[in-house]
Amino acid sequence: MEIERTGIILRVERFDECVNFYHQLFGLPILFESQEGDFRLACLDFYGAYLMIETGGMTKDGEKKDGEKTMAENPTRLRFNVRDIEQAAVSLKNWGIEPKINRYPWGTTINITDPDGNSVGIRDEQTFLKQLEN
Repeated sequence: MEIERTGIILRVERFDECVNFYHQLFGLPILFESQEGDFRLACLDFYGAYLMIETGGMTKDGEKKDGEKTMAENPTRLRFNVRDIEQAAVSLKNWGIEPKINRYPWGTTINITDPDGNSVGIRDEQTFLKQLEN
C-alpha cells in the first residue's frame, strides 16, 4: 500500500463553532468546504495531514451540554505541539479559555476541549523531540 495522504475525520454537532475553534485558535487553514443538504464538512490543513470536520457528531452525553466528553463518548485527543507552551497559554486566555499547565517528567501539556467537548492537547515540542532521540 502506498499512502498518499493522511487525515482525521472529526464528526461534530456544533459545526460552525468547531470550525472556527480550529481555524482561528490554532490557525489551521481551511482547504475547502462542502455542503450537501444538511450534511456539511470543512477540510483544514493539519500540518501536513488534514482535519476533516463533519456534521453528524454529538456533543457531551448526546445533548448540547458544555464540558469534556467522557472516554466512552470520545477516547481520542487531538494534539498540537508548540514551541512555547507559556505563549500558548496566553493565546488560550485571549480566546477566553483558562488553561491549566501540567508538568510531567516527559513534557508539559495543556488539555482543553473544543466547543463539542472533544479533548484537545497542547504539548511543548522540545521534550517531544528529546523523546524521539531515545
